[in-house]
Amino acid sequence: RLEAEVTQKQSNIQIPNSPPWPRPKELSKDIRGKIVDLHKAGMQLGKKVTRVGAIIYKWKKRKITFNLPWSGAPCKISPHGVSMIMRTVRNQPTTTWEDLVNDLKAAGTIVTKKTIGNTLRHEELKSCSTRKVPLLKKPHAQARLKFGNEHLKDSEENWVKVLWSDETKIELFGINSTRRVLRRRNAGYDPKNTIPTVKHGGANIMLWGCFSAKGTGQLHCINGMMDRARTL
Repeated sequence: RLEAEVTQKQSNIQIPNSPPWPRPKELSKDIRGKIVDLHKAGMQLGKKVTRVGAIIYKWKKRKITFNLPWSGAPCKISPHGVSMIMRTVRNQPTTTWEDLVNDLKAAGTIVTKKTIGNTLRHEELKSCSTRKVPLLKKPHAQARLKFGNEHLKDSEENWVKVLWSDETKIELFGINSTRRVLRRRNAGYDPKNTIPTVKHGGANIMLWGCFSAKGTGQLHCINGMMDRARTL
């Protein structure tokens, strides 16, 4: 009777190696237990490729008869491929998805841009616009750090006496291109993720302005070069 019931159930059941969609109708826990008991008693119930054989094989290997949850579609990119992607993005944040697809294709793995995007999101990387920062050389950065350390403990009365000024050159003609980088959160001002800017190019105007604790000063248009003597 048990063999007849199992045979009847097998007619509507796919083998374990079949695709997981749609999920096949499973044998009950009691029937699985009876199959194992009959196997222990020495009865030949079926070959390995059948549902009964699969249950017996699972019991021999893992000492269980129930089905483990499926993990979904396997990842098309191997751990080595993910490491290669992370290394490329870390060394060159401006790498595009298409560049990564071509790199993996050269390594023997064919994936789509969507797969690349899913992998980058899983690694907490996203595509962001580059931040534009002034082009500072090492002496400039050291001078600014030295100034900050020297005046770190200055009183509020001293800062009230300070007049802050700056000049800028505005380009009247030019192309402001936007580039994108792959970076983690709060890494926008990492030097690798920024674009140094310099003030040069076609027609332009030079503007000078200042501010202090009392408020902002007037904006002046400068003709010619802006030097120290002219500022004073």
